[in-house]
Amino acid sequence: MTQQYDLLVENIGQLLTMDHGDGPIKGEKMAEAPLLENAALAVKDGKIAWIGTSSEAGDKTAAKTVDAGGKLVTPGLVDPHTHLVFGGSREHEMALKQQGVPYLEILKRGGGILSTVKATREAAEEELAKKARFHLDRILSYGVTTMEAKSGYGLEKETELKQLRVVKRLNEEHDIDLVSTFLGAHAIPPEHKENPEAFLQEMLNLLPEIQKEELAEFVDIFSETGVFTVEQARSFLLKAKEMGFQVKIHADEIDPLGGTEMAVEVGAISGEHLVGASDAGIEMLGKSDTIAVLLPGTCFYLNKDSYAKAREMIGAGASVALSTDFNPGSSPTENLQLIMNLAALKMKMTPEEIWNAVTVNAAHAINRGESAGKLAVGRKADLVLWDVPNYHYVPYHYGVNHVNTVWKAGKAVYGKEREDEQVYTS
Repeated sequence: MTQQYDLLVENIGQLLTMDHGDGPIKGEKMAEAPLLENAALAVKDGKIAWIGTSSEAGDKTAAKTVDAGGKLVTPGLVDPHTHLVFGGSREHEMALKQQGVPYLEILKRGGGILSTVKATREAAEEELAKKARFHLDRILSYGVTTMEAKSGYGLEKETELKQLRVVKRLNEEHDIDLVSTFLGAHAIPPEHKENPEAFLQEMLNLLPEIQKEELAEFVDIFSETGVFTVEQARSFLLKAKEMGFQVKIHADEIDPLGGTEMAVEVGAISGEHLVGASDAGIEMLGKSDTIAVLLPGTCFYLNKDSYAKAREMIGAGASVALSTDFNPGSSPTENLQLIMNLAALKMKMTPEEIWNAVTVNAAHAINRGESAGKLAVGRKADLVLWDVPNYHYVPYHYGVNHVNTVWKAGKAVYGKEREDEQVYTS
């Protein structure tokens, strides 16, 4: 008896499966990009049911068949570091950036994070949800099907919980799968300027409630000059781990303070930014399971000359992921494809390394390695059909959206194959 599939995608020029086996991809293995040419795949009940060649697809039947036209199909992209939920915007800071005013100086003037904190505290939950949903729709259009979302624009109990509740709600309502991170320790609020230790304790006191409501899976902290020291961050993250959370850290974004080393020492699932990572920190990273989540869009937007040392990290054996760092101040972009371009141009990453960094490694950086980031029989059918001839093309051609169609669990949720939204029909 011939099996009837729900979806058959045939005539795929390159099927980039990213199926290396188990675990994140480290070091020189990041130069490998598993793919099938002249391929096809079938979906049943939201999962990939068959993968093979186009010639083998001839005897397959499906409720819907899509001709990929010899183009590229990949897993849905994964964005492992975003600040999705926030109030207001910060376009007025552009002039200061153009004048060369450093970010930490903007922060001292009441701008930066603190400006967004004020707007987020004042916004109602429904307003924040509506705004975040708008950004999620745009993120989906660029091929992202799974992403992380941090809090951190409340810096006090009610607003932090409000942000996390919005993320939980949108995870249930939106096509993108959201993974929540509590970043209450994102900055020192003015009311705690003289006593950051008391503020950190307030944030730790929120963890039982966050745990009870299942509002976050990870705990993060921003360790940087003028924010939290490496020792403060170490103590904070170890206490969060004791309470059952996995931990991440914004580390060495501006100054090399030793946050990369500390991320490894505390067993963080990821160290993020890492622009100022020391040689010793990079060596430790390469020998650890901590994933380096690099954010070249932030360096680009802040007009920095230095970018994270991706080549050195990969050479040391580290696992590298890429992310937009979508936020209102230092990286206001939903476009992960642009980040792929910047990784090639500014960090000299190869196309193979880049694709590993936005699929399988990014998935492992948010504990979704078993459900996102690669294509294999039995896995969720999160797919992207690209209007490009091969996987080298996306990091090469910048400034446009190359997505043709996005499927989430086998359902077309964006693009030319989506039947319920004529605006997307070619």
